[in-house]
Amino acid sequence: MADGTEIPGVDLERLAAWMDSVDLPGDAIERVETLGGGTQNILLRFTRGGRSFVLRRPPLHKRANSDETMRREARVLRALAGSDVPHPGFIAGSDEPDVLGATFYLMEPIRGFNPSEEFPARHGKDPKIRQEMGLNMASAIARLGELDYRKVGLEGFGKPDGYLERQAGRWMALLDSYASFEGYPGPDIPGLSRVAKWLDDNCPSDFRAGVLHGDFHVRNVMFSPDGPELAAMVDWELSTIGDPLLDLGLLLTTAPDASGESAGPAPWPGFPGAKELIARYAETSTRSLDAIGWYEVLACYKLGLILEGTHARAFAGKAPVAVGDALHATTLALFRRAVARIGA
Repeated sequence: MADGTEIPGVDLERLAAWMDSVDLPGDAIERVETLGGGTQNILLRFTRGGRSFVLRRPPLHKRANSDETMRREARVLRALAGSDVPHPGFIAGSDEPDVLGATFYLMEPIRGFNPSEEFPARHGKDPKIRQEMGLNMASAIARLGELDYRKVGLEGFGKPDGYLERQAGRWMALLDSYASFEGYPGPDIPGLSRVAKWLDDNCPSDFRAGVLHGDFHVRNVMFSPDGPELAAMVDWELSTIGDPLLDLGLLLTTAPDASGESAGPAPWPGFPGAKELIARYAETSTRSLDAIGWYEVLACYKLGLILEGTHARAFAGKAPVAVGDALHATTLALFRRAVARIGA
């Protein structure tokens, strides 16, 4: 039984019964707390039987692939167990939507904070800690990219053949799909066609396949409250087998340019510049970074078109208007940076 708290999308009594069926600690579900930090999925922290859990499930208005996305997240977290890649510990999951109306999984709570939401006093006062936080983000994705995806059980998790060549067309097709949202007037993104053509015309000729997070930026990480250590990368819904250098490209979108501005989700004062991030990544990675500029442009393009989806959903009443407008503004900033990189 639960403690009487009602959470949209999470029937606590059904959740408790399911936990019993997979031999997780019994007793009442207590200290139920919804967690923020995202614009889509539902996160719930609670305790049961003396143990703490975090539940993750798709939003109430599920997308067509929401259930499969949760299954993929659960699979990659299972695969990362025991690695030196900072991630939430996987506990258990339901691959079928019959329990809560959607697939879901349980993971270990993370002792840490997200810098886009709060900053402990110690970190706020020490610029060296803030710089090292950013550099540790580069180290973490370098370690992720060095994993042998076959050895950790992720064979078939993605389609690495032709991965880079598919990118421009894949994300443009996603943008086209937003036309299905009622009221969405279509994209108004200056530079869209130019960036897509440049990516196709300048695509690197080869790469070495590996695991990538796929949505790596400052809002999808948590840091230790005691120092600059990265506690976990979160929100693995876009993870796949492809070119891990795209994660570095995504990180570079947040690095301040010559004017001090970022294109992606804004980092904190003292965040490292692009050269520092690339140098730290190179300390761990065995990959060539000769074409890293292409990956940054691709990252701007990909992230911008994904964020535009929430803008489109807002027109249809399936996402808050304020959130949609804010993410559309980020899309425009990302494309401004992409166009600037192409012209450089």
